[in-house]
Amino acid sequence: MTVLPDDGLSLAAEFPDATHEQWQRLVEGVLRKSGKEVSGEAAEDALSTTLEDGLTTRPLYTAPETAADTGFPGFAPFVRGGRAEGNAAEGWDVRQRHLGSDPVRVNEAVLTDLENGVTSLWLTLGRDGIPFDGLARALEGVYLDLAPVSLDAGAEYADAARALLALYAEREVAPEAARGCLGADPLGHEARTGEALGLDDAVELARTAAAGYPGIRALAVDALPYHEAGGSAAEELGLSLATGVAYLRALTGAGLGTEAALGQLEFRYAATADQFLTIAKLRAARRLWARVAEACGAPEAGAQRQHAVTSPVMMTRRDPWVNMLRTTVACMAAGVGGADSVTVLTFDHELGLPDAFARRIARNTSTILLEESHLARVIDPAGGSYYVERLTDELAHAAWEFFQTVEKAGGLAAALRSGLVAERLAATWAERSKKLAKRREPITGVSEFPLLAEKPVVREPAPAGPVGGLPRVRRDEAYETLRARSDAHLAATGARPRIFLAALGPAAAHTARATFASNLFQAGGIEAVHDPVSVDPSTAAAAYAASGADGMAVLCSSDALYEEQAAAVSEALRAAGATTVFLAGRPGTAAPAADEYVFAGCDAVAVLSSVLDRMGVPREQ
Repeated sequence: MTVLPDDGLSLAAEFPDATHEQWQRLVEGVLRKSGKEVSGEAAEDALSTTLEDGLTTRPLYTAPETAADTGFPGFAPFVRGGRAEGNAAEGWDVRQRHLGSDPVRVNEAVLTDLENGVTSLWLTLGRDGIPFDGLARALEGVYLDLAPVSLDAGAEYADAARALLALYAEREVAPEAARGCLGADPLGHEARTGEALGLDDAVELARTAAAGYPGIRALAVDALPYHEAGGSAAEELGLSLATGVAYLRALTGAGLGTEAALGQLEFRYAATADQFLTIAKLRAARRLWARVAEACGAPEAGAQRQHAVTSPVMMTRRDPWVNMLRTTVACMAAGVGGADSVTVLTFDHELGLPDAFARRIARNTSTILLEESHLARVIDPAGGSYYVERLTDELAHAAWEFFQTVEKAGGLAAALRSGLVAERLAATWAERSKKLAKRREPITGVSEFPLLAEKPVVREPAPAGPVGGLPRVRRDEAYETLRARSDAHLAATGARPRIFLAALGPAAAHTARATFASNLFQAGGIEAVHDPVSVDPSTAAAAYAASGADGMAVLCSSDALYEEQAAAVSEALRAAGATTVFLAGRPGTAAPAADEYVFAGCDAVAVLSSVLDRMGVPREQ
């Protein structure tokens, strides 16, 4: 028995330590009760979850399963943070994004943000944002020696950078006081647009920043194009490494020292509502970049500067209010993962330009986590978690393997132009799309618990972003297509397509499957009419006729009641005009009663699309 110090908290110290094998035997017993005869590691495997990138989440993690020593915060390999103090001193940098093109309106939003908790700005300049000659007006009243500015100007990054540096000079901001990122990212631009750019301007900006602006980084390594194209966490990391290495080669080849070149890069990653994967991704990113710096002969200069952005892919257009919850979890994960700067996208990001309320909620998300939840008071709060440490290690290995694949293909530019990157990301998204279609990855408010009667949130259109390169995907896109068909039908006819829920027996028998069926069909914009609460063979026909259903009905009840009533109720529904009768249950249940089946794990998108077709609801042109 282990002897613990006498600290007054003996707790379970008098009990012998349990072994992993003992725990497995208990798992076996639980699984046996559910009808699964498995033993040993197979029992543990039955409770495991397979993730993207070949990773597996185990049900139990112990100290022997953790990765190698992760070091200390502020020291190589920087897994635990790029700075010894982490975010404990001041919290993470709260960076608000501004997409507008009107300098006056942007200035109003910028000043409001800075007065209410935002600590840095992320501005879009050029053809998709603020005109270069409007930058001074957009930043009027901003103390540029206090508020860091990061730029995003696509192919026009050099002109945007020169405009900002000129503004610093005009307002007599000391070069050592200027902070931010000039946003040069030629490879990121090529990924988004397919337009190849040279690196000469980016190298020149890096020279300028390294020589006279110690607080400014010239280049952004933006991994968002790969995340937004459907890439996995490991693919996002691997491609960011490939980008960073390409920029390092260009900078050092032009005469910059390795440490100076490393200091010119800022990395941008997506933070999702999968909190543990986000935490592990940011920790793995620092470890991987430290390995690159070590290989370049500058291990102590390998602290990666990270900017985390809440994922656009996870944002929904329907029930956008739920995005507030998603971005809160993502922001928390980014902070716990050690991001230096965090941008919380507004909940209406996918609908257009945000209003004042949306910007307020976005900036206050970080404020609550920092000031009320005290999330930054602990340095590397995830450190020591067996699960997080193991996930970080496995993710780092998967990302490094993909990075090597890209390097073997000739580097990122060659991999983009050959189609390697697009094909890999498309394959990953295709697999994830299957999970979304089957609702194995639920989307609250869209594929689960949709609200058809909700009033749409309307926003002023945002400036069009760059196109032509990798696609931009959204988790809700398949369901959004279905809902758009329903909206068009409503506008044309005054009613949504309807299906009748024929619930058999008492509520205890049918509620679970009726709720399932209602959620399923409403996810496709099909109104599920559940009135009356219950039907039988004598009342089903009249109830169906009164429902206004478009030729469709679904039986909902227990297996026992299906055997007793389903065939007769189905016959009555068909006599009343139902052309298709679904049954909520696995195929084969009450077989004579059903034309088709809906069940947990069915391809919801395929079912709903087929139903709308048969109801005569036109597809989008």
